[in-house]
Amino acid sequence: MASASVGAAAASSPVPRPPAAIAVAPIPRAKRLLDISLSGIGLVCSSPIWALLSAVVKLEDGGPIFYGQERVGEGGHVFHAYKFRSMIPDAEAKVGALQASEHDPRVTRIGRLMRATAMDELPQLWNIFVGDMSFVGPRALRPGEIEARGDGTHERLEDVPGFAERHSIRPGLTGIAQIYAPRDISRRNKFRYDRLYIKRRGFGLDVGLILLSFWIKFRGRWEHRGDKI
Repeated sequence: MASASVGAAAASSPVPRPPAAIAVAPIPRAKRLLDISLSGIGLVCSSPIWALLSAVVKLEDGGPIFYGQERVGEGGHVFHAYKFRSMIPDAEAKVGALQASEHDPRVTRIGRLMRATAMDELPQLWNIFVGDMSFVGPRALRPGEIEARGDGTHERLEDVPGFAERHSIRPGLTGIAQIYAPRDISRRNKFRYDRLYIKRRGFGLDVGLILLSFWIKFRGRWEHRGDKI
């Protein structure tokens, strides 16, 4: 069963509390230069795709082209991230911030293609360019995000071991967890992949993960529930 993540405003959510201070690890110069170079080139080269996707998203149901969310970044800093909208308008109106499941009826036809190839995340190239994100790092979470556990209780992600550690670096579009972790495992287990990346991170590992990500993109397997590679 897919693990469901809902916003802190849900009625069953724990009472929010101020986050603890998070120590930040300086970003290596080579990593930042790689981020600026690739995101800048990507923004320019993908501009025709932006125009095409904008037209198709709008034509399918007449709804907004982009979908924006607040995300938690390096050191607990909250930033605004945008994606091409891949779900029906107001997809969270009745169910809250529920993670998309396999064959989710809220996902539009063009949305399925965009999610499988990660084209819905093209607008986040701008977040990488300005320094909110990196190409490689832990997935950016929503503020106050919680997860429904198998026993029906809710767990604050801030209480999961590794939460503060994974926010000591910039979040990324891709990473060890995004590539290797089964899509529907709990965030508690995904955090272990993030901690592994933080422990072993380096320029060579980043380049290798970026190349693997392009391979998954070209094969259209980002939404695959099993082995993506």
